[in-house]
Order: sequence, then C-alpha cells, then structure tokens
Amino acid sequence: MIGEFAATDAAQCARAGCRAAAAWRVNWRNPRIHTPDRVKVWPACDEHVGYLRDYLASRSFPVVVTALADEVESVPDGAR
Repeated sequence: MIGEFAATDAAQCARAGCRAAAAWRVNWRNPRIHTPDRVKVWPACDEHVGYLRDYLASRSFPVVVTALADEVESVPDGAR
C-alpha cells in the first residue's frame, strides 16, 4: 500500500505476499518529486519492517519508522 493511509485494526503488511497484521508505519517520500510534508506510508508487520525500511533507504529515500498509531507530519531529508 502506497500513499494515503489510515491506521486501522485491519491494517495488513505491505510486503508482497504477507498477510500479517501491521504493527508499524514505514513513512517515506521520494525527495526528487515530493516536499518533506508529503508522507507516503507502507504498513509493516514485525517481520518485514526492517526489510521495507532498508528497501527504501537503499534508494536514498528519507524514511521514518513509527508505531502504527503514530502519524508523522513530514519526512525530512536525511531521515533513515
């Protein structure tokens, strides 16, 4: 799931093929096309949160991981 996201009890991990309940928000943005206040979210389970974070960070996208219920207003440059 990419883009706008509302945390719910039914949130499912964004990792392909995973059907586990999400516990984390992987907040990110593409700095080439988005300003810091444009936050995209991938919900993630405990098993895949690191994988999803590392996938985005390896592409030099700023990333901030939070608990599923914790929203962020921006993802600043240099966030990893």
